[in-house]
Amino acid sequence: MDQLETPERALIFTPHADDAEGGCGGTVSKWIKEGTEVFLVLATDGRAGTSDTTVTSAALVDTRELEQAAAARVMGVKEVVNLRIADGGLEDDVILRGHLVEAIRRFKPDVVLTTEPYHRLNHAHRDHRIIGIVAQDACYPYARDIYHFPEQIEAGHEPHKVGSILFWGSEDPSVFCDISETIEIKIEALSEHKSQFLGRSPGEGSRNRARQNGEQVGAEYAEIFRQVSFRR
Repeated sequence: MDQLETPERALIFTPHADDAEGGCGGTVSKWIKEGTEVFLVLATDGRAGTSDTTVTSAALVDTRELEQAAAARVMGVKEVVNLRIADGGLEDDVILRGHLVEAIRRFKPDVVLTTEPYHRLNHAHRDHRIIGIVAQDACYPYARDIYHFPEQIEAGHEPHKVGSILFWGSEDPSVFCDISETIEIKIEALSEHKSQFLGRSPGEGSRNRARQNGEQVGAEYAEIFRQVSFRR
């Protein structure tokens, strides 16, 4: 398994608040320390993300948006974009595709990170599957081609060619990042999502998963991804 190189610019598409920190928080924190500019697009508003019947959906939307902003600050993410699509409501359609293409054209990343859409062994949340599929299509060919979403180009967002996409949570990882120096930042960022842990700490589980990943690649702690590269 190959170790990832540090890009100049990276863009995260996360279906829900806290997914990015769990999937790539150590990697992007390491990159940011090395000079990478990282941007994050949060697709859903999080209104369904609780089992606490005393919390209203409206209150949860505000809470999760604030939690995501706090977690992004911990990692050093430069900007967070909130699409505010209803939790559980992501669709493989022109609306979501347009949002993701616009973000790619605006932020011009070398690499995009998002959730693995294809699983054989385990079931994945539908929002995770959809964002992964649409993100890959947005990278190639939609963000690249001049006649897709021409209104964006007229608004000043020129076409952009993404180098590759990294899927976290894959059953077939091909690349890794040694996050031994940033595992604590990852855990601190995850800890900002207090509404999702209900008093529990994400530390032990995150360390165990990162340690297991590290055992595969000869690192103390690691995050692993499936990488798809695009024609430039």
